[in-house]
Amino acid sequence: MEFPLERMAAKKWREKLFSRLEGQRILEVGVGTGKNLDYYPPGKEVTGIDTSERMLDRARKKAARLGLPFTLSKMDAQALEFPDSSFEAIVSTFVFCSVPDPVRGLEEVHRLLKAKGKAYFLEHVRPRGFRGWIFDFLNPPVAGIMGANINRHTVRNIERAGFRILLEENLFSDIFKFIIAERA
Repeated sequence: MEFPLERMAAKKWREKLFSRLEGQRILEVGVGTGKNLDYYPPGKEVTGIDTSERMLDRARKKAARLGLPFTLSKMDAQALEFPDSSFEAIVSTFVFCSVPDPVRGLEEVHRLLKAKGKAYFLEHVRPRGFRGWIFDFLNPPVAGIMGANINRHTVRNIERAGFRILLEENLFSDIFKFIIAERA
């Protein structure tokens, strides 16, 4: 289902995110099947987590094929099992639309970032104005079918979790965004 978006735009968006990525020790929240694994610069220490063992199996196979030493573990974004200030950077692409309590998950990301660390997000969000009402109306069936909420206020949620937004860039209208944030 994601293939058209990935082919037409998300690949370029991922390249943009990873061209800005700073830090040696990196956590990817919601690694899924490993779509981002190709984009990590060499020499980084990357840990990826996801709630789905089946997706992690696919990500492990991809990492092995690429010859990359990623650490991949089953874990919930709302209860990350790492000590405070463990990572210099945290990456998340199209994840916080499906985390049951997105603010709780983002608070965990905030907790795990080192003092000068940055969090990098690609997210789809609720658009402004009349389109937002349409997304609100469509959200129950979409979330029921796909498991993703299309009407989340993700930028506001990132701020509520304690972050300061450094960059908020619209990638497609005001629906898809690239966000860089740091601990406030």
